[in-house]
Amino acid sequence: MHKLRLLGLLLVVAAPALAQTPAPSTAGLAPLTVEKIMRDPAQWLGNSPSNISWAEDGKTIYFNWNPEKARRDSLYRLPLAGGAPRKVSLREQQALPTTNGEYDQRYTRKVYEREGDIYLLDLKTQRVRRVTNTAERETDPQFALLGRVISYTRAGNLFTWDPATGETTQRTDFRRGNRPTPGEPTDKSEKFLRAQQLALFEVLRGKDQDAKARQRQQKALAKLRPKAIWLGQQTVQNLRLAPDGRYVTYTLVQEPAAEKVALVPNFVTASGFTEDISTRTKVGAAQTAYQLGLYDIGRDTTFVLGYKELQGLDEQPAYRKEYQLQAKAPTPADTAKATAKKDKPATEVRRVIPFGPFWSDNGQHAFLVIRSTDNKDRWIVALDPATQKIRLLDRQHDDAWINGPGIGYDEGNVGWLPGNRRIWFQSEESGFSHLYTADITSSQKKALTSGRWEVQKAQLSRDRKTWYLTANKTHPGEQHFFRMPLEGGALTQITTRSGANEVTLSPDEKTLAVRYSASNKPWELFLMDNKPGAKMRQLTHSTTPEFESYPWRAPEVISYKARDGADVYARLYRPANAVAQGPAVIFVHGAGYLQNAHKWWSTYFREYMFHNLLADRGYTVLDIDYRGSAGYGRDVRTGIYRYMGGKDLTDQVDGAKLLTDKYGVSPQRIGIYGGSYGGFITLMAMFTQPDVFQAGAALRSVTDWAHYNHGYTDNILNEPYNDSLAYARSSPINYAAGLKGHLLMCHGMVDTNVHFQDIVRLSQRLIELKKDNWELAVYPVEDHGFVEPSSWTDEYKRILKLFETNLNPSNSVPKTTSGQ
Repeated sequence: MHKLRLLGLLLVVAAPALAQTPAPSTAGLAPLTVEKIMRDPAQWLGNSPSNISWAEDGKTIYFNWNPEKARRDSLYRLPLAGGAPRKVSLREQQALPTTNGEYDQRYTRKVYEREGDIYLLDLKTQRVRRVTNTAERETDPQFALLGRVISYTRAGNLFTWDPATGETTQRTDFRRGNRPTPGEPTDKSEKFLRAQQLALFEVLRGKDQDAKARQRQQKALAKLRPKAIWLGQQTVQNLRLAPDGRYVTYTLVQEPAAEKVALVPNFVTASGFTEDISTRTKVGAAQTAYQLGLYDIGRDTTFVLGYKELQGLDEQPAYRKEYQLQAKAPTPADTAKATAKKDKPATEVRRVIPFGPFWSDNGQHAFLVIRSTDNKDRWIVALDPATQKIRLLDRQHDDAWINGPGIGYDEGNVGWLPGNRRIWFQSEESGFSHLYTADITSSQKKALTSGRWEVQKAQLSRDRKTWYLTANKTHPGEQHFFRMPLEGGALTQITTRSGANEVTLSPDEKTLAVRYSASNKPWELFLMDNKPGAKMRQLTHSTTPEFESYPWRAPEVISYKARDGADVYARLYRPANAVAQGPAVIFVHGAGYLQNAHKWWSTYFREYMFHNLLADRGYTVLDIDYRGSAGYGRDVRTGIYRYMGGKDLTDQVDGAKLLTDKYGVSPQRIGIYGGSYGGFITLMAMFTQPDVFQAGAALRSVTDWAHYNHGYTDNILNEPYNDSLAYARSSPINYAAGLKGHLLMCHGMVDTNVHFQDIVRLSQRLIELKKDNWELAVYPVEDHGFVEPSSWTDEYKRILKLFETNLNPSNSVPKTTSGQ
């Protein structure tokens, strides 16, 4: 019979401890237990350094760290001259420039915001000038008018400040609402009455003359102020002053009409009352609309940019052809009628989102990045603000959706090259994210990098003669730092240690602060010269002796061929003394475009430790970068388009076959588990591949994609009312009748990402199907990502018990005495 458990309440007894038998390879060491590995990581594993930055003079490195095992990280500083890291006092932090901000073209000044005020830093003298000191918040500081002034936004309007004179000038006057109607009456009857009153009463005539005098004075003053621009119900973002000062560009934002928002009840509260958490709409709901506005100061006129020149804007998504073919064929009468009227098939012009403009250093050219709201097109266009015309420089189209390293869902990684004639950007045109340039006049395009690997980060040196790239050129599971000439060519590899190397360049670009990790070594901070193969000097030591006392495995990173011939990468954990026909577990990482079969310390560090525990107990563990994962190019990224639970699931099934064919695993002893997207795949596996997987643990799982959010789901499955087939074949709730094996489901009750409603609906479906081989464990205080060690511990004790009971019964597992 199925079991519904409400964890954390008095009516439930906690799950029992499981007997732990160490593998021979760890004999003599304290065995791993779920209780140990799921403790607060700061207390026993250690917290790695993060948020690395340099002092503007290049003499000190700053980073967040927590060697004291406190409740949260603190800011530390480490002088390059020597000495140990020390904590930065709050007073010192308040005096430091922020890591965000903008440099001028020569890197002599930096402007930044701190706590709602604007500051200007002279990098040579290290002198800081406070630009604003107000109760209102100022944001988004920029150098404007070719560096002569500082621009910033306050209360939705653009201001500039002149460092030479100290003068502040308001550049825009945006006002919410509609333009007021004139005070003079328009109705004939009212006009007559007004004229009569003025003719009869001298006092009214005097007041009327005074009012008209004030109006004339206000009009005269208004000529010295920016034009009042009435927004109606819209708001503005991204205000920019053109380098010549003639134009202000801005993004008009129109929020959709009130949409129904899902509420998540929070039961365990300090007030003692149930409190509703307002979360989000569901996929397909109306989305925010964006337009590019342009205020021509010289002509005192505003414009809204049009996009009719965009190639392919009126093209319909390819998937709609499937529905058109299924539609009822027209009758001869319908055809005749349409021909007589010269009817044409209705086409829907897609909506777009503009980003920019991005101005050249000399202020003579600008370009925009424009994306369709369905994310199937990205255009890069030259902008002429005088004519409000755009001209195509590059179009990237994808029948699935546009994304990838350096591309994302916004403008991506873009900029200008020296000379003010060429722009640079990243694109997946070749199937992998690479670096390109385009001429602003001729639109001639050039690829600076190429190959079956990805440029994950790209930046120009400060002298703009060299590229610095982070890429996985040597192996999909490694990240290294490279140098490349401005015009492309051979890449020079700087870092050499296998794993991941996250580099932060010093201001003079002679030294690298490297945050490095290997698959079995958490992140630490290193220092090295900016030279190929230079020695790395370790600056921090974050792990504890207790953590270091266990010989953590460096999992093998393997690859195998999927049934369609694609290469699939995975992490493999093998027991020290594997037995023939032993048990195995496949782990499915979460999504949101993520990679886990790599050679550095995983964000799934708890799962990594759990896999070591499983290997100690005789399991072979496979952790697969299935279709949809990051790091392998466009085809892998979009391999789940319109069918989640398709290739991403068959990659798991093919992995199970690999385990039986190559690693001696019993086909009757394979389990599967994962969280979020991994939980979704687990459900699909248990429901549609019941003869492959005998047990599964689905954690915080999406059970029906029609109930998930828009930003993620719409890219992959389109809107549910436009592509119902994609939702029907991708949602586990539709396949629940196929459950045969043993299923554990775990879900936080205050999950604001994958709502608790998801698992409740599936539970009701399983009840109605009369399935009795499942159980649900719920966690009243947990959101999507668990926080409390007690919750992690309880969840993973249940997962371990599920596998030990159904896949490895020879291990000793005590039975419960509390009604399980």
